[in-house]
This record gives sequence, structure tokens and C-alpha cells, in this order.
Amino acid sequence: MDHAPLHNQISTAPNDGRAHWTKTTDQVQIRIATWEPKSESKGTVLFFPGRGDYIELYGSAIAGFVEAGFAALVIDWRGHGLSDRVAKNPKVGHVESFDDYQKDVNAMTEAAQELGLPKPWYLVGHSMGACIGLRSLMDGLDVNAAAFSAPMFDIQMASYERLAVWPLTWTLRAIGKGQLYAPGFNDLSYVFRNTFDGNTLTNSRENYEHWKMQGTEVPALHTGGPSMGWLYAALSETRALAQRPSPDVPCIAFCGDQEETVVVSAIQNRFESWPSGHFERVSNAKHELFLETPDVTAAVVGKIIKYFQNHAQ
Repeated sequence: MDHAPLHNQISTAPNDGRAHWTKTTDQVQIRIATWEPKSESKGTVLFFPGRGDYIELYGSAIAGFVEAGFAALVIDWRGHGLSDRVAKNPKVGHVESFDDYQKDVNAMTEAAQELGLPKPWYLVGHSMGACIGLRSLMDGLDVNAAAFSAPMFDIQMASYERLAVWPLTWTLRAIGKGQLYAPGFNDLSYVFRNTFDGNTLTNSRENYEHWKMQGTEVPALHTGGPSMGWLYAALSETRALAQRPSPDVPCIAFCGDQEETVVVSAIQNRFESWPSGHFERVSNAKHELFLETPDVTAAVVGKIIKYFQNHAQ
């Protein structure tokens, strides 16, 4: 694998991370990055980011896992960060099918094996990354345990919007217009479309401004809004996953008490029928639990670390 850029100067992750290029079976170039602990490793955390996110964004969480003795492997999904953009407009967050993200997962795990990242492996998935991760677990991803942050098991929208979105997105895909932005979105990422006051993602002004700084310093890292095709694919995937039983993998999940992005009841329903699953609400927290106020993020990361340590065998 060839080396890829990693912008340590704008990240709060340990500055000894290494980034690599890897390719999927459909020849999409994907960026991954790894960190190794200073002491003997307790295993490897596979980190699945959310929609619009990228490796450098998760510095604090990565630092927490590495300090606790875990190696970390983080991915830029196709259409995100420095991985290949797959839409004609490179800013559009687009995918034809969520099956494509599983190709990214396969490239990531093959790279983990090639790099000799220590086992046992553990999965951390945020939002869209948790949706991708759930499919991966159902398909047999070899991890001892998983942890999900604000998992996207359904997307929050008004009932009238939900009634309209299925025929609209299906039709636009059918006539070759699936790469159009979903209503209300454009080339700007969330933090450049919205001021901190009234945002639905985090209570941390410092992290919000840091997110904007990263997009200013390295604009290529940011992705604009989702496409109509992505929205159709996401709703199709969450509907399909809801019909399947939970995998036989220990899993803990967290969701903020101020969540406005994903449907909390869908998460609750999943974990009510997950024999080895556990779900917690987090006080004073919005959607981005890894970018929340320091006390919230530290508590969530700490609980995940403890959970993984309890499932080391």
C-alpha cells in the first residue's frame, strides 16, 4: 500500500499516525489511517465514521483508544475525506447502494490484515458508520465486540416528508438524476451551512469551530450534503436491516438526549431484541458524541473502552 497524506497539524489525534491508500474491488481508492499504542496492544479498534466525516475529525476519540492500549484503524468512506469522490460533483455525498460501503469495509479489513494490526478486533461506528457496521456484523465481520454512537438505524424526518421521499428519490434515480442534492442541501458541509447557535450536532463550541477550521485549512476533507440517491439508498438499507435479527456479537450503543438526526425509537427497538446488546441515553448531548463537550466524550469513550476490555476473550 502506498502512503497517503494525514493532516496531523489540524487533528487532535496522536501525531504518529500513518495513512495509506488501498483499493476496493471496484477500483475506488480509499484512505485509511492507523495508530499504535505505546504499550503492548490490547487489540485494534476499527472506526467507522459518519456521513460527511473524515479521519482527522475524530482525533480526541482516537487518542482515548490509543492511550488505553488499543491500536486504531480509521477509514474515509468513498465520497468522503480524501478517498475517491464518486459523483460528478465531488462535493455531493453520493452512493448508488449501501452495498458499495461494504466494499470499502472489505478493503479496510484486508488492509488491516496486511498491516498486521493486532487482534482481537473491535468495531466503533458512528451514525451512518454504525448502519454500515451493523450490516458488516450481520455479514460476519470478525470482532469481539462493537460500540455504536447515535446509530443511523432510521433517519429523522417529518411524516409528510417520509411519504414524499420514497417516490421522489426512486423516480430521480430512475431518470438518472440521483446525484442531485436532497432538498435543502448544497456544496457546503453542515458546519459551513449552519452557525453554532441552534446546531443539532454538538454542544461544544470549541469542537464546532475546530471542525470549521479543518474545512478551511484542508477544504478537500469536507463533503457537502447528501444526494437524492444517497437518501434512497440509506432509507432502503435501514428498512432492510430492520427486518433482520441482531447479530450474535456483544454491542453497546449510545445516543444523546438531544438527538435530532436519527430516530431514537429505531435504536431502542433494535436493542430490545439484541440479547447481547446494551443501549444508553447520554445526558446533555446531541448527535456527535465524539465531538461533544469534553466530559461527555470522555465518558462515552471510557465506557466503550471498559466494554471492550470486558470482552477481550
